[in-house]
Amino acid sequence: MTNTITNTNFNFPGQKSVYKGKVREVYRLENDLLVMIATDRLSAFDVVMPRGIPYKGQILNQIATRMMRDTEDLVPNWLLATPDPNVAVGVACEPFKVEMVIRGYLSGHAAREYKAGRRLLCGVTMPDGMIENDKFPEPIITPATKAEQGDHDEDISREEILDRGIVTEADYLQLEDYTRKLFQRGTEIAARRGLILVDTKYEFGKTKEGKIVLIDEIHTPDSSRYFYANGYKERQEKGEPQKQLSKEFVRQWLISNGFQGLEGQRLPEMSDAYIESVSERYIELYENITGETFEKADVTNIQNRIDGNVKAYLSSI
Repeated sequence: MTNTITNTNFNFPGQKSVYKGKVREVYRLENDLLVMIATDRLSAFDVVMPRGIPYKGQILNQIATRMMRDTEDLVPNWLLATPDPNVAVGVACEPFKVEMVIRGYLSGHAAREYKAGRRLLCGVTMPDGMIENDKFPEPIITPATKAEQGDHDEDISREEILDRGIVTEADYLQLEDYTRKLFQRGTEIAARRGLILVDTKYEFGKTKEGKIVLIDEIHTPDSSRYFYANGYKERQEKGEPQKQLSKEFVRQWLISNGFQGLEGQRLPEMSDAYIESVSERYIELYENITGETFEKADVTNIQNRIDGNVKAYLSSI
C-alpha cells in the first residue's frame, strides 16, 4: 500500500497554535499566517475512518486551491500560496459560525426531509410535486451551524442566525451574495466538464481588517455533490438513481456494512483492496472535476516533504 499522512506534528518557524479538524490540520503562525495541511484521513457520518486514503489529501487540496484561483475575481479568499501538494498557506481570519449550504437540486439531506413530508428547510419553502434529484426552480440557501454539543451540523434559518446574533445582517447579506455567485461559477465550471454541481457548502471568515473572505475548501468531492450531466434527464424520467461524483459511495458502503455513525455500531474493516479502490475513485473525481490527469506526488516520506516545502516557502517571504 502507498504511504499516507494521517497525523502531523510539525514545528514551523513562528508557530503559535495547531488546530486539528476531521481532515485538515491548521498551523497558526506569527504575522497572521495559516498553514493548512490536507491529510489523507477519511470522514463519514462525522466519524474519522481508522485508515488513510492514498493521495486523498493531495486531491482535496489541489481541487480546492484551483477552484479558489478560478473564483477569486468574484469573491476574495484567504489563499496566498500552495508550497506543497498537500498544503495551502493563507491569511488567518475569524471564521463565521455558519456554513453556507446551497442546493440546486432536491438531493441528500433535502431529499430526506422532503420524503418525511417536510416542505420547510432552514426557513426556505420547497415546492410540492418534486421527486428526488429534481432541479429546484432556483438554488436555495440552507445554512448549517455546529451543534453546541458534539460536532454535528445543525440546520438553521436566516431568521434564527440574525435573531441569535450569530452573524450581523449586513455580513449575512454579503455571505448570501457571495454564496450565490460562487455556486453560479461552480455550476459553469462543472458544465464544461460534463457535470452538474448539485449542492455544496462554503465557509467564510473575516480578516483583522474586517474583510469577508472565502476559506477552507471549495467545490471538492468532500464538500460538494456532483451528477454526470449525460443521462441525467433520462434517469429522472425513469425514476432511476443519478450517477454521482462525490464521496457518497463511501457512505453507501458503510451503510451496506451496517454503519451509519450511530451509538453501538462498529466500523467495518476496510481491506487493502477497498482502500485502494477508494483512492482510485478519488483520482477519478479529481480528473473529472478538473479535466486534467492526476499527477501523484512523491509519497516516499510525506512528512519530510511537507516540512521541507513549507519551511522553504516561509524562508522566502
